[in-house]
Amino acid sequence: MVKKEELPTCPVATTVQLIGNKWKLLIIRNLRVRPWRFNELQKSLEGISQKVLTDSLRSMENDGIVIRTVYPEVPPRVEYALSELGESMRPILDAMEAWGIAYKKQL
Repeated sequence: MVKKEELPTCPVATTVQLIGNKWKLLIIRNLRVRPWRFNELQKSLEGISQKVLTDSLRSMENDGIVIRTVYPEVPPRVEYALSELGESMRPILDAMEAWGIAYKKQL
């Protein structure tokens, strides 16, 4: 997890640092609905590479936003879900969704 002293002093900059790229936002968008497996996420995010998805999920896991659960099965099943901290971002994405809908209506 990122240390407090490593974060920007501006709270908006902190949020942008944690979720401020296209792929992380879209991953969180999907995880708001339910837990997803890696391949499901990759198929649902057109254009994302395996490396970028892996790096994004690891980063969000390290930041405490995503929980990775490995089930003891053969073959192993891994699911990604929002943590409690990740769930606390729901209002941010809900507001972005509402704004996007309103914007599209005015075009």
